[in-house]
Amino acid sequence: MNTSPPPETPLEPSMWAPMRRPVFRALWIAQLAANMGTWMQTVGAQWLMGDLGGGAFEVALVQTATTLPVFALVLPAGALGDILDQRRLLLGGQLLMFLGAAALAGVTAADAATPLMLLTLTGVMAVGEAFCISSFQSIQPELVSHDEIHQAALLNSVNGNVARAAGPAVGGVLISLTGPAATFAVNALSFLGVLIVLYFWRRPPAHRPLGAEHVRGAILAGARYVRSAPQFSAVLGRSGLFIVFAGGLWALLPAVARGPLGMSAGGYGLLLGSVGLGAVAGAALLPAIRPRMSTNALVTAAMMLYAAMVAVIGVVTSPFAAALALLVSGLAWVTVLSALSASAQILLPAWARTRGLAYYQLVFMGGQALGGVGWGLVADWTGVRASFVIAGAGLFLATAAGMRRMTLPSRANDVTLSRHWPETEAMEWPGRDIGPVLVMVEWQVAREHAGAFIDAMRPVGKARRRTGATMWGLYEDMEDPTVFVETFTVSSEREHLRQHLERGTVEDQVQEALAKSFTSPGGGPTVRHLIWAYALDREDELPKAPPPAVGR
Repeated sequence: MNTSPPPETPLEPSMWAPMRRPVFRALWIAQLAANMGTWMQTVGAQWLMGDLGGGAFEVALVQTATTLPVFALVLPAGALGDILDQRRLLLGGQLLMFLGAAALAGVTAADAATPLMLLTLTGVMAVGEAFCISSFQSIQPELVSHDEIHQAALLNSVNGNVARAAGPAVGGVLISLTGPAATFAVNALSFLGVLIVLYFWRRPPAHRPLGAEHVRGAILAGARYVRSAPQFSAVLGRSGLFIVFAGGLWALLPAVARGPLGMSAGGYGLLLGSVGLGAVAGAALLPAIRPRMSTNALVTAAMMLYAAMVAVIGVVTSPFAAALALLVSGLAWVTVLSALSASAQILLPAWARTRGLAYYQLVFMGGQALGGVGWGLVADWTGVRASFVIAGAGLFLATAAGMRRMTLPSRANDVTLSRHWPETEAMEWPGRDIGPVLVMVEWQVAREHAGAFIDAMRPVGKARRRTGATMWGLYEDMEDPTVFVETFTVSSEREHLRQHLERGTVEDQVQEALAKSFTSPGGGPTVRHLIWAYALDREDELPKAPPPAVGR
């Protein structure tokens, strides 16, 4: 009889473990100040729009101005984050946000603000955010250990939501005492801390043996990766479902506070503060809950809880009841966002992390931007209260429909770099920007293993596409059924070298080894590389013909 105690489940690192890392800690504190300034500005901008005569639709446009530029620019910004020095990119984006906030403070203090000017300068700050948002997420795995990524994502969510708890309340007080201009000025000053930390951070230079990619090629490579990464696509799908409906709360909360609940600017700030306090409470509870539930179950439960609270806000008439519902909303909000953000970071390899996270932000910000306009129109048509009920019901139904079709992974693939492909002598170093290149891989497979081999090659095909292939196919020889030929094309010789040296992962190696296990002993694979014949300039390869004789 075995009397030994059952093995204990390994404990996760403490939520505060990443704070032991000096750069993460300094940047977290600086971002807390910046996030507080941003939320103070959000209160000021939305309230100023109301003072300038804007209705529910115009107030919702403030959120659109905050998110639409990010939606438009986040993909090229993500590509730049993978091919340029991220530290300098972050410095430039933070500086642009500082200048936009300072300009808005100046025109508001001079009583020269107009709705168009308010939206324009808000958009300028959003441009700066577009160049920062994906890179800030992307550098997190550099600042903490792999085991601390979930905790770092949770702490970053806490950061934003502590700011949401304190920033709106302080912003509401400043508006009551001095007017919106003070909130814009404080926001401008809040960016200085992040600028200082980034300036003194000595980030190791990235090693790129093949040089930097072109922006257009980097964007296309990111798109191919996202299309061929099922686990990451599930994260994007659940994010989109959530934010399209969840964004209705942020777009319309000022209107419900100012209208049905009859609250002042300070009261509106306290409502937003309730969301932030709920998020802080959720962050404290989440480390104990997360090991007991799968990521998919946790996110699904939190999305449904959030949906119920949004509907409740549309029904209650008491500010106190609304604040309690917002408290629970904050708990659900931080649960969904931290889980999705950590999953996105873990699922992406280093070479595609920033551009992949750009797609995550594209879905998130795009949903907020379009939702801001959409829910503003719904509120104009049906009333503010009814729009909250519609948003809550829509989120509940969308979550129920998507929980099975877009299942979040319980285990992330190993995306550590692996140079498992043998070097090829067919290509010149460091690879020419000519192509396309056709790669043909011949596999010998016994008849009894053909079905298993074909199934095993499906994930191999996705791996080829993720790393750069534009087309992929697997063909069986009609004369010899034991011969299979895999073909894929890559845009250039250099792009194929990137597959060899910069983009392969351990998971790709595992999938390829599984396919190879079904091949016959000594049966390959045999690889051939072909380049598009019309891409070559053969003039220098041909002997020079003698000049024609000139007759007299």
